[in-house]
Amino acid sequence: MYALLVMLGVAMLVFAMFQGFGDPARMIVGQTGDKKTMDNIRRDLNLDKPKWKQFLLYLNDVSPLALHNKEEIAHKELKGFFIGSENKQLAIKLPYLGRSYQTKKSTLSVLAEALPGTFVLAITAMAFACIIGIFLGVLAAVYKDTWIDNTAVFSSIAGISAPSFFMAILSAYFFGIVLHSYTGLNLTGSLFEINEVTGEKYLSIKNLILPAFTLGIRPLAMIVQLTRSSMLDTLSQDYIRTAYAKGLSKRRVVFKHALRNALNPVITAITGWFAELLAGSFFIEYIFGWKGIGKITVDALEKLDYPVVMGAVLLSAVIFVLINIFSDMLYRLVDPRVRVE
Repeated sequence: MYALLVMLGVAMLVFAMFQGFGDPARMIVGQTGDKKTMDNIRRDLNLDKPKWKQFLLYLNDVSPLALHNKEEIAHKELKGFFIGSENKQLAIKLPYLGRSYQTKKSTLSVLAEALPGTFVLAITAMAFACIIGIFLGVLAAVYKDTWIDNTAVFSSIAGISAPSFFMAILSAYFFGIVLHSYTGLNLTGSLFEINEVTGEKYLSIKNLILPAFTLGIRPLAMIVQLTRSSMLDTLSQDYIRTAYAKGLSKRRVVFKHALRNALNPVITAITGWFAELLAGSFFIEYIFGWKGIGKITVDALEKLDYPVVMGAVLLSAVIFVLINIFSDMLYRLVDPRVRVE
């Protein structure tokens, strides 16, 4: 229910924000469009109706459970299951997010093309951040007040403090330009490149390295801090001392008993950061030319392509909600003491 309320609030905010930004009919036909064409487009987009009715029709379009007639289903090319008469059918469908002003393609298809790139980038960055971050956090806690701890803490503070766009520019400059002859990494590029000679599409993993590394720096720093703090608290518990008293090895106590119980706040951070990364790493994708939700959204903003921007915001909200629900499920898996009341 909270998820539904959040999505309703986001839909209201998105609809209200973009109502005052230009005339959609004029953006579609350009400056040379005649009045008849403009009127037809406004009628097609429901712009000739009162605002409250426009909002209800917008909700009906973006909702996966809605009412449509046969003409709307054909015109909007809705995909799903439809039950009822010709004039009114109950639809269980993919959301209809309108069409891009620039390409005239379905907004959903535009976002679907960009989502895999963002998904791969976010997973790679988060995997890098989790593996290195948790390992360094555990080391810092186990070897508290040593040079290992001090180095890990200092590095994590620096990582948290540095803005992502600043780190992206530095990484692109040093590894993509200054050290290019050694690293072989490109300044920009997407997961799939096209051979200029043959026109064939091929996978280019090396283009993933710089954006994933840069994107993973901030979550890595946060995970180090949280893991260290949570591990220090867990290692001071009575059951840890009991485990040592029973003669268990330090490695087994740390990784089997302490780490598992220290992971709850870390999971919160991981799921939160992953949701943010997956929803669109705008600056990173734009700077490295990585085709994902972030770059598509920035390009759409530059071209005033508002259906794509509105669709990207709604998709981001859905991702946040779903991952938050998933994190609640992970709590119960990691810590059996957590129960849903």
